[in-house]
Amino acid sequence: MKKLQLMDKYPVHGIEIKKSEITLSSVDAIIEYFKELIEKHPIAKYIAVFDHYEHTTSLEGSSLGEGIKDAKNIIFCFGKQLPNPKILAVRPRSIGICELEDSFEIVFLEVPNEQLQETVTQWVKDITK
Repeated sequence: MKKLQLMDKYPVHGIEIKKSEITLSSVDAIIEYFKELIEKHPIAKYIAVFDHYEHTTSLEGSSLGEGIKDAKNIIFCFGKQLPNPKILAVRPRSIGICELEDSFEIVFLEVPNEQLQETVTQWVKDITK
């Protein structure tokens, strides 16, 4: 798992997994894996799947990064507390899954709650088991 500052301001965590290292064979299968974990979690709530690839390719003048074959986000929320309106800026959560030629890249924005950050990190790490 790697952490980087995307565009010098967004703390993003992610992993690139070779297709040969994973039993799941598509973005949709990986989405289902995460959906099951979200639905089993005591406070997480599944919201939707956003087909980023379809959206982008449907726009006139759009462009895709080299080698991108599919890209979707699974959207969910851990919102057990709503302490103030500003917390809405970091909710809901999303895990992005991108299919490349011989790998999948899985990324997510850092979770403000340390315990829930560990939960999402573990979900991503466990995908190769």
